[in-house]
Amino acid sequence: MQSENRFFDDLSKIINGAAGTVAGVTREFESNARERAREWIGGLDFVSREEFDAVKAMAAQAREQVAILEARLAALEDAAPKAAKPKPPKEG
Repeated sequence: MQSENRFFDDLSKIINGAAGTVAGVTREFESNARERAREWIGGLDFVSREEFDAVKAMAAQAREQVAILEARLAALEDAAPKAAKPKPPKEG
């Protein structure tokens, strides 16, 4: 009976060792895959979230300024005398 217990003890040690090896290989694979993904994504022309948010804020500010300038231009055009506006050339 002692030999059977020894066999199972050795088998248990082998299985535990194999499980540890598989876990290590899995961690190594995941690490390599993450590194490859970072390299691949880093090579593309993506912008960071901070850069995107900064450009988005600049575009919103520019839109506001355009709206203000359009309103001022419309007010100036309405205030201009009708005679001062150039007449289209006559065809003929």
